[in-house]
Order: sequence, then C-alpha cells, then structure tokens
Amino acid sequence: MSTRFRAPLAALVLLGALQGPAAHAQALSDTRGQPVDRIVAIVNNGVITQRQLDQRVEMIRRRLGQGAQLPPDDQLRSQVLNQMVLDDLQLQRAKEGGITVDDGEVDRTVERLAQANGMTVTQFRNRLAAEHVDWDSFREDARNELLLTRLRQREVDSRITVSDAEVASYLASQRGSGPAASEVNVQRIVFKVDPNAPADQQQAAQQRAEAALKEVQGGADFARLAKRESQAEEAAKGGEMGFQAADTLSDEYRQAVANLAPGQVAPNVVHTSQGYEVVRLAGRRAQSGANQSVTQTHASHILIRIGNGTSEPAARNKLLDIKRQVEAGGDFGAFARANSQDGSAATGGDLGWINPGQTVPEFERAMNRLPIGQVSDPIRTEYGYHLILVSGRRQTQESAQQQQEAARQTIGARKADQAFDDWLRQLRDSAYIQYKLDDDN
Repeated sequence: MSTRFRAPLAALVLLGALQGPAAHAQALSDTRGQPVDRIVAIVNNGVITQRQLDQRVEMIRRRLGQGAQLPPDDQLRSQVLNQMVLDDLQLQRAKEGGITVDDGEVDRTVERLAQANGMTVTQFRNRLAAEHVDWDSFREDARNELLLTRLRQREVDSRITVSDAEVASYLASQRGSGPAASEVNVQRIVFKVDPNAPADQQQAAQQRAEAALKEVQGGADFARLAKRESQAEEAAKGGEMGFQAADTLSDEYRQAVANLAPGQVAPNVVHTSQGYEVVRLAGRRAQSGANQSVTQTHASHILIRIGNGTSEPAARNKLLDIKRQVEAGGDFGAFARANSQDGSAATGGDLGWINPGQTVPEFERAMNRLPIGQVSDPIRTEYGYHLILVSGRRQTQESAQQQQEAARQTIGARKADQAFDDWLRQLRDSAYIQYKLDDDN
C-alpha cells in the first residue's frame, strides 16, 4: 500500500480518536498522593499499573462511543495491555538509543493537530479538557509518537532497499501482461550442435549441457562457467546477452525465463536452434523510454484500524453510520478529519490522484468499481476498514521513470511494514515481560 496509508500521530490523536502510546507514560509518579496502585505488567525495568490500564481502556470506550460492539471486558483489557507493553518496549529502545524530541517539536505538532481540527491551540486545549483529556498527558503522547516514528525510521525504514529487478517485476505484474511487458537480460551457456547432426552428437551436446546445469545448481559461478564452457560469442561477457524486450525473444527463451525471478536458472536444459543451453535470468526491468496511458483516480478515504480494542464489527458499524450521514448530506472530509486513523485525516482523507497499483488490491478493486461521487461500503484490507469516495478520474501519460518511482515507493512501504512487524517481534522476544493482570495482589 502507499506510504500515505500509514498512521502517524496526526491521525491517531484527532478529536474522538485519541490513542497515543504514552497515556500510561507516567507510571507511579502521577498517583497524586494516592496509594501506589497494582502492577499489571513488568516490562524489562519498567512497569504498567492497573490505573494506567484502566485509563487506556476507558479512553478506548469513550472513543468508540455508545453502542460499539467491543470484545468481552477481559479480552479487551488483555488486548490493550499487550499494546501498552509493545509501546513501552519501543520507548525504552528509543531512550537507550539517545533519541529525543524537544518541546519546540511537540509545540509544532500540537499546532498542526489544532489546525487539522479547525481550531486554535487554546480552543483545542479547551475541547480536550471537555473530553476529560489531561493536557500534560496529551503532550506526552505527542512526544512519544514522535519518538516512535524516529525509532522506526532509524531501526527499520532507513534500511529498506528496493532493487531495479523488484521494480520491473512489480510493474510487469501490475500491467497484467507478465514478463512480456519488460526487458530481460538472458545469460546462457551454449553447447552448439547442428540441428541435422546425428543422434549421438545431439546426445553428447545435451549431456554436456546437463552436466553444466548440475554444476550451476550445485553452486558454481554461472559467469565463470560460461566463460570456460560456452560456445556462444557472448561467452567472454559471462554469457550475458544484454537487455532486450522480452516479446522479441524466441519462444524457447521466453518460455524458459517466464516464471524466473532475476538470478534464477531455468530448471531444465533448453533446446534451441544453436544446440543445448543452460539459461539464467540475469535481470528484468521496465521497457526503457516507454510512456503509457493510465487511468488515475482521485479518491478520499476514512480508515478505522482493527485491534487495540477495536473489533471488526465495531469498525464496520462505525463506518456504516458515517456513510449514512454522508449520504444524508454530511461532509465526507469533516468525518475523515474527526475519525480516520490515517495520515490523510488532516486533509479530509484526500489521497490525491492514485495510479494503478499504488494501493493494495482490495482497495483498488473497490475504488475502480465506484461511480464518481458515491461512497463505498466498508472495505476490509490489511490496514483495517475503509470508506472510499471517488471524486474524479482522468487519463494521463506516465513516463517509464514515473512508473518506476511510484513502484519503488509502493514496494518500499510494503517491505518496511513487514520488516517493522519482524523487528517488533524480535524486540518482544528479547525482552523480559511478566504479566500480572490475573494476579490477586
């Protein structure tokens, strides 16, 4: 999915959607003279208390409103506590890594949030007070969201790379025409034999090719073997034939590389007009200099994420209620600013002009079916539930460079999300965590 579908602070702490990770940051120090409350989890050298958990659960109930279908109380509290543990682990790692956020950055973030809600900072603060949200805790939430964003950038996002081969493969799949929509660099080891040669000569050439294939499959360097064994003119270049349009290849080569990823070797010897060959796909890329006409869609959305106390039925019901109000004349953008848990919330859910393949398939299919001006039913994707509004479509010429850059961003965002999930799992596995939620004292 596009990186625009991620959920930074600007979406998560809009009015009616307050769920920052540090509502529990002041552990035992904020008891205001009350006795020390019960510990419900130990996270390395830190703790989460019963009062902090109660505050977070109550915040979620208030955010979802009356009539929301929530999980049973014990399941809800367990889900919320698990998220609080993950938040604490990340905050601890950020502190260990020397990541800091100064007061000026927090001030600027709060100002942006106030503006996104159409208020001054003073009005915003008064509105939060009316919703029983402590201002100092809110600012601490904002600070910690910035910390977690910087932590993810340093630990995960900055390490993501996207190869040219990945971009080319992605573009080919999005065009729906497979590898034929790309250029390929075929690498080969050729054992020549005349097509009219006797059977014993044919067999000898085939056996030599099969022996070479076994060497490659056993780990031998393809280019070195090509220089030593191949009888083709490009042997000195390691067998590389150079990039050429896939649809200009002979049927034998096209079939041999059709299902290969760059770097893979065809599993069987290929019989061509020159003899018997071992074939490897050295690279794949989008056709150079090619412009293509694409249909762009101007769309907006409202995203409700699943988890942290929000069940599937609750998310669907909330969006169905919003859809009814929009169809009755409500402002989609206003509902997005107040409810969407996505970075586009600040701009009323506006995603701009979207190219084919720029969003996840479920979202794109629903968006493409929508008539202009209509709102979709709730659509489930890996990110949660969406309402989609299409406000326009247009045809445009997109250069190969633009296609490649858009594909690179999309692939990078997906890889980053997966890498972040893996990183969180490793962080949790290496930590000392003790749950005491069910303890009597």
